[in-house]
Amino acid sequence: MTKMHRAEDIARKLMDAPYDTLDEPARKVARHIAGRKHIARNLARKPEVAAGFGQRAADAVARFGGSWTFVALFAASIVGWTGLNGALMLMQGSTFDPYPYILLNLFLSMLAAVQAPVILMSQNRQSEKDRMHAEHDYEVNLKAELEIMLLHEKIDALCQTQWAELLALQREQLALLAVLAGKGTTAPLSTVTPSNPG
Repeated sequence: MTKMHRAEDIARKLMDAPYDTLDEPARKVARHIAGRKHIARNLARKPEVAAGFGQRAADAVARFGGSWTFVALFAASIVGWTGLNGALMLMQGSTFDPYPYILLNLFLSMLAAVQAPVILMSQNRQSEKDRMHAEHDYEVNLKAELEIMLLHEKIDALCQTQWAELLALQREQLALLAVLAGKGTTAPLSTVTPSNPG
């Protein structure tokens, strides 16, 4: 029996559908069960798609932009900007960015305009990673569920075989007891050797 036929059998038996009608993750699981191969892998160590320079840069900007270091530097920059302007106003009577700090607002707007799409790129990349992780988790869970179903079938088959053997042995013992009762002897049971049921 070829591996494809076994995958077809597994699809029909466990998933109650022909192999060709299954989606790709379910087909992959059927092939792995048929080939007795593991399906779990560490996606963190081996990403499905290598990140380009732009994606790595977006991740770095998003990581830094969402840190307390960025918040502290941002607050220090604003305080420094306003403090410098206040000191210049007191010492010289004029500043390079008078209140209400139009130049500072322009820089902050430009920073937000550049930072927002970069963070969105990083979030899109993270969403793609999350989708791959969810798909992988689905495959692992489906394989585990199907393997458990196969184990249940094997245990049920073993139980059926054992029950049949026990019933045959019981019938043989009852027949021996009937023979002993018919003879009226009180021979110990250890002297009576039952015949091989096979």
